[in-house]
Amino acid sequence: MPQRTTLDQLSPGQAATVKKVGGDGPIRRRILEMGVTKGTDIEVVKTSPLGDPVEYKVLGYNLSLRRSEARMIEVEI
Repeated sequence: MPQRTTLDQLSPGQAATVKKVGGDGPIRRRILEMGVTKGTDIEVVKTSPLGDPVEYKVLGYNLSLRRSEARMIEVEI
C-alpha cells in the first residue's frame, strides 16, 4: 500500500512520486520550473555533510534542494 510523506523525510537511495507541490510565490514557481511537478518520479541521491541541502535525481538530472523546500513537496513511496 502506497505511503504518503514529504520529500525531506526520504533517505538516500529512496525513490518516490511527487503528489503535490505546496508553498507559494517564487519558491513554488522555481520548484515547478525545475520539473518537480505532480506525477514526476524523484530519487534521493545524497545529503551534504551537514544534512542540508539534499541532492535529488529528477528527469535525468541532479537537483539540490534545501530541506525547507523539500518539506513543501508531498510524495508517495
